[in-house]
Amino acid sequence: MPHYGLLRNYRFEDLGTEEDVRGANVYGRDEEKLGKIDDVVFDHETGALRYVVVDTGAWFSTKKFLVPAHRLHASAKPENHFAVNLDKEQVQSLPEYKESDLESEQRWSDYEKRHDAAWHAGPVQHREGSDHDVTPTAEEFPLQARSLGSQLTPSERAEVNSRIIPATANEVTIQSTGAGIGSRWLNFEQRLRQRRRELTRGCTACSTDAASNSSETVVPERKAG
Repeated sequence: MPHYGLLRNYRFEDLGTEEDVRGANVYGRDEEKLGKIDDVVFDHETGALRYVVVDTGAWFSTKKFLVPAHRLHASAKPENHFAVNLDKEQVQSLPEYKESDLESEQRWSDYEKRHDAAWHAGPVQHREGSDHDVTPTAEEFPLQARSLGSQLTPSERAEVNSRIIPATANEVTIQSTGAGIGSRWLNFEQRLRQRRRELTRGCTACSTDAASNSSETVVPERKAG
C-alpha cells in the first residue's frame, strides 16, 4: 500500500494563488459552501493526490474533514473551485480526521476503512466503486429532463461514462470535462508530481524504502507513517 503525506506549508514558486488548489472553496449540494481546501494528502511514491483536507471554519465541531480526490468535481458556480455530492449533515457522519493518524500505519489504515465505509452506508449512500449516489442527482449529470438511457446522445453518454468508475478499477481517472475536475486541479497535481522527490526528501520512511530498494531487499508496501 502507498505511503501518504501532507504538503503543509510548502508552496510552489511557479504556481500562483489562483492555481493552487489550497484555498479553493468546496461546495456541497445546492451550492452550499462546506469549507476551503486547507491541505492535500498525496502519495509519496507517485505524487498523486488522494484526499483534500477541507477546513469548515466554524460550523463543524471537529473543523476539518477529508474528501477522496476522485469524489471531487469542478464547481459550476463559482468557476475554478470544487464541489462534492455531500451536504453538511452527511459531512458530520464522516469519521473525525486527525492529522496524527497519518503518522501510524495502523491508525491510518483503520481510519481509511471507517471513512470508506461511511460513503457506502448510512446517510451518505454512495455506490461502492463510484463517486455518485445510488441515484445520481441533476447536479452531478447536467441532463436534467433526460433519462439515462437510449435517449442520450453519444457525447452525453460519454460524459456519463467518464464519471462512473468501475468497481474493479485499481486507479481512478477523472477526465477534464465540464463534469470533470478542471485545469486548476490537473495543473496543481502535475507540479506536485514534478516536485515529488523534493517534497519527500525529508521523509524518513521514504529514505528507508530507498535504502531497502538499493540493497535489493524486498519489503511489503506500507501505508502512512
